Amino acid sequence: MDKLVITRWRDKVLTAVFSGRKPLALTLEPEQGGSLLNNIYIGKVQKVVKNISAAFVEIGGGRVGYLPLEGTCPQVLNRPGAKTLAPGDELIIQVEKDAVKTKAPVVTCRLSFAGRYCVLTAGKPGVNFSSRLTDQSFKRRVRPVLEEAVRARGHEACGLIVRTNAGEAGEEQLLAELAVLFDQYESVQNQGNHRVCYSCLYRSLPGYMASVRDSLGGSLEAVLTDQADVYEELKHYLALNQQKDLEKLSFYDDPLLSLGALYSLDKVMEEALGKRVWLKSGGYLVIEPTEAMVVIDVNTGKYSGKKTLQETILKINLEAAVEIAHQIRLRNLSGIILVDFIDMEPGENREILLKALSEAVSADPVKTAVVDMTKLNLVEMTRKKVRRPLHEQVIPGTEE
Repeated sequence: MDKLVITRWRDKVLTAVFSGRKPLALTLEPEQGGSLLNNIYIGKVQKVVKNISAAFVEIGGGRVGYLPLEGTCPQVLNRPGAKTLAPGDELIIQVEKDAVKTKAPVVTCRLSFAGRYCVLTAGKPGVNFSSRLTDQSFKRRVRPVLEEAVRARGHEACGLIVRTNAGEAGEEQLLAELAVLFDQYESVQNQGNHRVCYSCLYRSLPGYMASVRDSLGGSLEAVLTDQADVYEELKHYLALNQQKDLEKLSFYDDPLLSLGALYSLDKVMEEALGKRVWLKSGGYLVIEPTEAMVVIDVNTGKYSGKKTLQETILKINLEAAVEIAHQIRLRNLSGIILVDFIDMEPGENREILLKALSEAVSADPVKTAVVDMTKLNLVEMTRKKVRRPLHEQVIPGTEE
């Protein structure tokens, strides 16, 4: 069971997910504005770069997004029916990925609207299901109901992704949420025809509210905050959208012990931003984010077991695999991740290690894959890029 702790750390809102006393994920966002992720704007094309099939689109305030053109059909507001883009064109675009390091935020013309049970996808027709939804009878029962609901709204170019939490919902709940998502979509389309360039047509939920919305059914034990404004926002949101979780929300008000001290958040943040992570066995990890990828090195450290060399190496590597899965989620590391485990002889132990690592990352809500082990004995991993890694969220002046 997870506990969500929301407070202020330095000058930002900190959302921490705990399992017992163990931190699982940490997210920081500015008190004002927050992340641009999933916001929808009327943007203006600055330039079109044909050799990379992309455009750069300004969304206001000097912020520019990268728009891949392959497979998209932009709707040009100031030149209806235009088949190609040109500088000065105005588009409705959504921020698909936050800016990471020197890379601009990625934007898309394929709008999406997320609820607790479904995601409405414009330009991607069809009803698809989360890979974690394995109940085939549920899929057979729900699919035609949702397909008919989409047709009834007259948006057959839209599709749905049915999320894992839908398995706990009845058809009435799914249809009610779908109606809300379609209202949001239609509102954005209508506003796009009347609002001025750079207007924000849709603002996504703050990170702490999205964490509550996206929590798996039954996995959330409590939501605890010492911020009065956050408490009122969450109370209102839960009353409207997740009434059964309303009783889990608590306001923390202890003048003798702050919420940050109760959960040792300064120490948690210090460790999550540190380069070295110690393992219980005495081994340790060295985590190095670089411009191109994240590199993780596994070392034997202080371990002095009595087993054979290969048994010792396997033990430390298996412990490291579990901790690596934990650290990449905790720090929100993404993109290409290379892990230099302690060298093992080819054979069964390598297969055991790769299987253990795959199982460890399977619990990550963000799509993470173990690719393979290279000839240099480096394990290749990938994790979907969405938000900035934690160390970039901390650095002042990097917010959009």
